[in-house]
Amino acid sequence: MTSTFSPVTPSGAARPPGRMRTVWAAAHAPVAGVPRWCRIAAYAVPFTVLPSSVWRVLVAFVDEDTAGKTGSLPSWLPGEVYVVLLSALSELVAFTAVGLIAGWGEVFPRWVPLLRGRRMPTAAAAWPAAFGAVMLTALWTAAYVADTAGVTLRGEPLPPDYPTAAGGWESAVFHVCYAPLLLWGPLLGAVTVAYVRRRRDVG
Repeated sequence: MTSTFSPVTPSGAARPPGRMRTVWAAAHAPVAGVPRWCRIAAYAVPFTVLPSSVWRVLVAFVDEDTAGKTGSLPSWLPGEVYVVLLSALSELVAFTAVGLIAGWGEVFPRWVPLLRGRRMPTAAAAWPAAFGAVMLTALWTAAYVADTAGVTLRGEPLPPDYPTAAGGWESAVFHVCYAPLLLWGPLLGAVTVAYVRRRRDVG
């Protein structure tokens, strides 16, 4: 009589990774020549955006003063949907830093029509990344300085309902969640410089 039970994995034996995990790891694994510090910096970029994204979503759905409000948004776009989309887009943009250390930053992925499998020009990845690093550094530094001064980026006083205007625990949590964004630009800039140098050395 044939047993219907699956073989038991011996205690302590590591299970083989699933197919999706294997594909994901292979796609985003660092290529040869990437320094350890650069790998850590690239993987850290999405995590600099994550706290503010989580805070934004939680406030949109939990805070009674903001839930359901659209502000200056079109009437057909709920505020909660906008916040989720904005947070998801921010994470996707931040994740592109991983491409500067992975294979899809040097060879066009299979899902890119006409260009799949071809070598990516260094400038095609380096120039947008460098521009983004400069703009992000300038934006979040200016935003932090303005917030510390109690004004908006336009120099206007912060509205009374702004998280840091009233102070207290909301202000503290806000700063803890948004402070990592100050690292987004510098980290991306460092990874971009390493990317250009590596591609130049490889030729």
